Amino acid sequence: MFRLQGSKVLAVDMTGDAVKAKNGSMVAYDGQMAFKKLSGGGEGLRGMVTRRLTGEQMTVMEVKGHGTCWFADRASEINLVSLQGDKLCVEAGNLLVTDAGLRTGTTFTGLRGASQGNGLFTTTVEGHGQAAILSDGPAVVLRVSPQYPLIVDPGAYVAHQGNVRQSFQSGVTFRTLLGEGGGEAFQIRFEGDGLVYVQPSERNTIAGDV
Repeated sequence: MFRLQGSKVLAVDMTGDAVKAKNGSMVAYDGQMAFKKLSGGGEGLRGMVTRRLTGEQMTVMEVKGHGTCWFADRASEINLVSLQGDKLCVEAGNLLVTDAGLRTGTTFTGLRGASQGNGLFTTTVEGHGQAAILSDGPAVVLRVSPQYPLIVDPGAYVAHQGNVRQSFQSGVTFRTLLGEGGGEAFQIRFEGDGLVYVQPSERNTIAGDV
């Protein structure tokens, strides 16, 4: 159902089913398609309220029909994620398309969210199906295991899935050591068993240069 055409365009073949997509991300379609704007960053009242509290405007649309629909967003790289009953946590701006059958919501991320300027909540996607996430440059998928925790720069973090715990810690980076940092550096520590998606380009953060 989901297939990449190049690395920056997603084609979704539909036979009467539906997908949820980032508003404005449709670039072309053939066949018969219907588009409906959905409210809030997740399903239900909680998703709408948490997005309002954090000042985020995450607009989602439902696309349903017969034919093929193509999606893209500012020439960002697109990465396909297969969910087999597990949970994907992804920054709201990095979520492009999900199967309509996947449940979406929000989860509290505490100080890590504040450090990135992305609010205190991260979007969650759960169930069985496919999702497409965006990254600035080709995403790298890194394994987290009980024996090998993973430390990630908040500016490079995109998403994670599996049985993974995250914590927020202060630390130093190479940029700080080279005198290019402007304040205290922060890092995200992942422990457990799962995958973390990082991008080869750092977004700006509020809580110090990292």
